[in-house]
Amino acid sequence: MSTSALPAHARAHLNATELRLARGGRAVLNGVDLTVSRGDRLGVVGENGRGKTTLLRVLAGSLDPDSGTVRRAGTVGVADQVIPAGDGRTVGDLIDLELAQVRAVLEALESATLALAEGRPGADEEYAGALSAAESIDAWDAGRRVDISLGALGATHDRDRPLAGLSVGQRYRIRLACLLGAGYDLLLLDEPTNHLDAGGLDHLTDRLRAYPGGVVLVSHDRALLADVVTAVLDLDPTSDGRPRVYGGGYAGYREGSRAERERWETAHRDQLAERHRLAQDLSAAQNRLTTGWRPEKGTGKHTRATRAPALVRAVHRRQEDLEAHVLDVPPPPLRFRPPQMGSMPGAVLLRADEVTVTGRIDVPCSVLLRSGDRLVVTGPNGSGKSTLIGVLAGTLAPATGSVQRHRGARIGLLAQESPPPSRRRAVEVYEAAIGGLVTSGALKESDQVGLSQLGLLPAEAARRPVTELSVGQRRRLDLAVMLAARPHVVLMDEPTNHLSMTLVEELTEALGATAAAVVLATHDRQLLRDTEGWPRLRF
Repeated sequence: MSTSALPAHARAHLNATELRLARGGRAVLNGVDLTVSRGDRLGVVGENGRGKTTLLRVLAGSLDPDSGTVRRAGTVGVADQVIPAGDGRTVGDLIDLELAQVRAVLEALESATLALAEGRPGADEEYAGALSAAESIDAWDAGRRVDISLGALGATHDRDRPLAGLSVGQRYRIRLACLLGAGYDLLLLDEPTNHLDAGGLDHLTDRLRAYPGGVVLVSHDRALLADVVTAVLDLDPTSDGRPRVYGGGYAGYREGSRAERERWETAHRDQLAERHRLAQDLSAAQNRLTTGWRPEKGTGKHTRATRAPALVRAVHRRQEDLEAHVLDVPPPPLRFRPPQMGSMPGAVLLRADEVTVTGRIDVPCSVLLRSGDRLVVTGPNGSGKSTLIGVLAGTLAPATGSVQRHRGARIGLLAQESPPPSRRRAVEVYEAAIGGLVTSGALKESDQVGLSQLGLLPAEAARRPVTELSVGQRRRLDLAVMLAARPHVVLMDEPTNHLSMTLVEELTEALGATAAAVVLATHDRQLLRDTEGWPRLRF
């Protein structure tokens, strides 16, 4: 989607002040402030449901906030996640729509050139302005830039193909190629990596890093954020309920958000400690009043009676202090606390020799794992990564070869997708899984870990039926069940799917430190960077 405006060149900017918007009585956006100028690349992050897409719509002008202002100067191109394909439109129609600004600029230059040739009054200024607008977006080269991006992103060049016959990913890639080539002053991109392969990701990264205009980028792709953004707007909860903008790119965001969270935790902890102290003071004063006060020997008999009103006043004063001490710092977000994993130093925990799976793993594959071993399985979709994880976990039998598992070793599996959601409460599902391990003798009763101890689900979510949890919360429950079994071997298939960036970073750190053997199958570029020292098995 593009918005109509004239190129603003160096004056291009996007400014939002005190944006607020609620839906169904729930605040979606609360006090959002941001400024984006030419050369700025602002990343927008936050858990699902935090209002990232809503914010883009407000910035684009397609949705009005309840309060606050948005000011735009320059042309704006928007890549949202939904692209209509009806009305018999073709690929060429979509390209023409997205390049309408370029055509308008060239038509204005042609008109100004004609006016100049005819010697019309003011033609000089008109021509200079039109030429500057065309030069600012290099309008003559826009078609070639679009063609290059179409090829790099894996999109079709056939302009006669109906959009209805293309996949959602194909349509999105066509629009993205047009936006990258059209030369808008401002780009608003919503999860642009969703439908791109490795080559497309590299092309998008290069184009955004070199983009002369301003960019607002909503994404969960940590590698893209690390490579591209100059600042980050975080819509996740804060101690005062207002979003934060962090400078210094993605690294600045990580450092700043970590410091913000530590301050939040410290402030909340200090308030709880002060309230506990006041409560103890009140309890002590009440005890003195209840049990009576005995004067020291040698004092007058009337002293006890005269002291009683002072005790009453002390109790009242401490009650008032406690009531006045309101906890104005809310509880901070959960922090992941992994349990200690199982370890059998020196023993072979799992061994697969020359395994194949018909139609999935055609070249024989071997894996040997001891405690502390690490392995990353890489390769394109469909190459056999998930299949190998299934063979190692025992959920899939190999066609040839053999798999041996140590008799006492617990194998933990985090599959790529969650199982069908249960109607039982999350904590009941968790306790049933761990209870089964204890009953079977696979896990000692003393090794059990409560769901709340892991820091993966808040108490409110743990008490809800799994069917009512979000996809991300179900994924957290899967992770909790797997880790609480204290596995000796941890098998994870695309572990970053649906998890917040903060949790992924905490999980990555924990996996690097555990005594268990760990096997990861992933295409997540940042996770691959974070585990670059681990051995690789490439399909």
